[in-house]
Amino acid sequence: MGSFLSFGEKSRHIAEADSVAVIGLGRFGRSVALELMASGTEVLGIDSDPDTVRALNGQLTQVVRADASKEDVLRQLAVQDFDRAVVAITGDLKASILVTSMLLKLGGPVVWAKARDEQHGTILEQLGVHHTVYPEADMGRRVAHLVRGAAKDYLEIDHGYALVKVAAPSEIQGTPLGQTELRKRRGVTIAAWRSGEGEWQYADSATTLGPGDTVLAVGPTKRVEGFAQLQ
Repeated sequence: MGSFLSFGEKSRHIAEADSVAVIGLGRFGRSVALELMASGTEVLGIDSDPDTVRALNGQLTQVVRADASKEDVLRQLAVQDFDRAVVAITGDLKASILVTSMLLKLGGPVVWAKARDEQHGTILEQLGVHHTVYPEADMGRRVAHLVRGAAKDYLEIDHGYALVKVAAPSEIQGTPLGQTELRKRRGVTIAAWRSGEGEWQYADSATTLGPGDTVLAVGPTKRVEGFAQLQ
């Protein structure tokens, strides 16, 4: 795999660009790293499992087998020079906390950390992590909303506020949105729309929807849920 010195030199070059270090390349970490690469972001991937590292070799800007819970390893890999770092370790609670603590001690990147549960998240937040992510819980909520309604997709933007993708209900078809008083009556706003499989367009007061149109509605979660139930 080469020396940490040579890896460190390459890492420093990566860190000079729009860069992210992803530590822990399990299912979640791998997904984040590959999506970042697809969007044009330079990625340093770090994992202790040799098979995982081999599998991702050539798919990330750089992938290294290393113990990221050691400060000297992080420094040799120039992680302190990165813009952002993602700690995607949850199987080993101790390792997650140690790595997060080391990254915060280095004082370089903005740290995003995956939490296994609320208790884990509380510990990470007490350490001072910049962003805590609960992917399992977030996905569980998303699926629950999709299962119970007619929504085609659902995204909780913040606690108590959401965006839903849904077929345009018949009650707002054929009338310019500005005349439907939708925000007053339903508490939601139509942000965008598309006809069939066409391109998305911004919605305004003059937008008139028809059968087969799909909309993105945003508003308080309960209001959005109610809107998604309309036919």
